[in-house]
Amino acid sequence: MATTSDSPQIARGVRRRVADATPLVAGLTGEISSLSDADLVSAVEEVEALVRQVDALKVRVAGEVDVRSDPLDGDRVGDDRLAIAFGCRNATELLERTTRASVPELRSRVRLDRRTRDRHHLMTGESTTRYPIVAQAFRDGAIGIDIARHLTDELDHASKTHHIDPDEKRTAEREIIGATVAGLTGAESASECDDALPSTFDEYRTLAQVWIEFLTRDGVEPDDDWQARRRGFSLGRARNGLVPVRGDLIPEVAAGIQRLFDAYAGSRTLFAPGTPEPGTDESTPWNGDEKYDDPRTATQRNHDVLGSIVQAAARSADAPSLGGAAPTLVVTTTISDLDGGIVDVDGVDVAAPARLAHRIVCTGAVQKMVFDRNGRIVQIGNRERLFNTHQRRAIATRDGGCIIPGCSIPAGWCEIHHVDEHAHGGETHTDNGVLLCWNHHHNLEGSGWGIRMRDGVPLVKAPGWVDRRQIYRPIRTKRTEREKVRRRTAAAPPPRSITAPLL
Repeated sequence: MATTSDSPQIARGVRRRVADATPLVAGLTGEISSLSDADLVSAVEEVEALVRQVDALKVRVAGEVDVRSDPLDGDRVGDDRLAIAFGCRNATELLERTTRASVPELRSRVRLDRRTRDRHHLMTGESTTRYPIVAQAFRDGAIGIDIARHLTDELDHASKTHHIDPDEKRTAEREIIGATVAGLTGAESASECDDALPSTFDEYRTLAQVWIEFLTRDGVEPDDDWQARRRGFSLGRARNGLVPVRGDLIPEVAAGIQRLFDAYAGSRTLFAPGTPEPGTDESTPWNGDEKYDDPRTATQRNHDVLGSIVQAAARSADAPSLGGAAPTLVVTTTISDLDGGIVDVDGVDVAAPARLAHRIVCTGAVQKMVFDRNGRIVQIGNRERLFNTHQRRAIATRDGGCIIPGCSIPAGWCEIHHVDEHAHGGETHTDNGVLLCWNHHHNLEGSGWGIRMRDGVPLVKAPGWVDRRQIYRPIRTKRTEREKVRRRTAAAPPPRSITAPLL
């Protein structure tokens, strides 16, 4: 293997070729919009081929820096190590300062290089590679960095959690890469491979999963133990007003959450005609049920379902206490920010609009504190002002769930909304409370939906683009529909008696 000391001409050639390539692609992003459809599709393929070569080069460069900086992996010790010579603690710091890439990304590059680079044994003089077929396909640009990372991760994990035959592992590597590059599983000839379509990443992943299942066929218990040790869930540091979540769920927990998401993902909101509020204009005919298209994305709906679950758990009597009391979210603000300002939410470093304090105080798991300009507490919200257990049970029985027509969030996950805001004198009474899911409660002000009470019964008005007449109508529940059926049958004439024919 050539080194920088005995091949200065090679070293200069590598740097020159890299330097010459950079201007060739600089500024191309501004010209992409002028391509025709056919040229654009061709450019996608050609750019991806270029990126694969660059990715392989980035991984190899990062790995070589690691080799020359690691006393356990390379042949340099002390101050002769590359990172030390350039004033850095280790290879990661040197790479971080020279590339400005993130530390996780740099570590991932080094890890992939360790799995795909040639290792020379000083004693035997032999060269070995942990995943030689992946390494060759990656260096040739036949596969991208995503497949190279994923496959080596999967094979490494399988080797740590199961006893795998080395020959079977090498066969799996060869078959997966061969089928992914050729796009045809089980191709018997070179011509057959040449005629095959390239595999998509999902097709590759399916094939890899099948082979991993074959390699780990001795049982799932070791894998199950590994999963149990690695499980976890945590909240990250707030960024741009949002708090990221991270973690790994064991399969049964993930499956349970996914089933809940799936159960409410298809919630289709409809606004159907009902008995309008007295005095409203009925001159415009009603055309039947009108669909209300949910503007939320699938991930946003999942978030809102999770929010409903969290609020329901916090209100539960079975929830563990925190400091001798039920877990309570504390919202603090100043007297000057109480109307139109900002509030702080205990537990996360995020400022929120003051209307949050008025809205979430209805949930039953929130306490509001107000300070004056000098920091003195001037107002402490207390849970007695919230709907108690008996009131909540009564409202849940009356409404059955979120009162927005078509929303399928059940009563147990809903929050109780003060129709006339508590902050503006609204009473905490069953005649002033309605059930709303997390999404409809938190977005009520700007959604176009309107709610009012008539003799203790909720009336709902759809947005103007759904119902241009803007009529408040009672909500539909099994109980109200059953009562309508009873009234109709009571007012209808008795059925005619029919005399059976004589036989």
